[in-house]
Amino acid sequence: MINSIKSFFESKLAKTKEAEQEAELVQKVDLACAALLIEVMNSDHELDERESAEFIAVLKNTLNVDEEDINEIIKLAEDEARKATSLYEFTRLINDGFDYPQKLTLIENMWRIAFSDEKLDRYEDHLIRKVSELIYVSHSDFIKAKLQVRS
Repeated sequence: MINSIKSFFESKLAKTKEAEQEAELVQKVDLACAALLIEVMNSDHELDERESAEFIAVLKNTLNVDEEDINEIIKLAEDEARKATSLYEFTRLINDGFDYPQKLTLIENMWRIAFSDEKLDRYEDHLIRKVSELIYVSHSDFIKAKLQVRS
């Protein structure tokens, strides 16, 4: 009987620990997405208010960030983007935590930011193309996302 009670509590603790690890991975992936979106905003070396507004809209709608957490997420993502030595740090997390449709949504959101100021800079295009390759989004889906957002 003691063994069954012990195993019951161990299984509950294991599930709790698993849930905590899953929640932590989701937070890291969301932060990686936010950092990549900031990279798109910064890639053309001109920060436009429309890009900032679109970035906040993406955080709220896609990543489900609460209004009171927006500023904290922005600061954390900016810090992560500034400290990053390569895109791999972010794309590895995305590959670990996202399925293919979620990856497509990320690429679409990157295009939304890039097109929000009504001009596409070559550096924005290059960055989104590179991220798309690193997260294994097919070229045809990359183009479809671009055309869909641009329309």
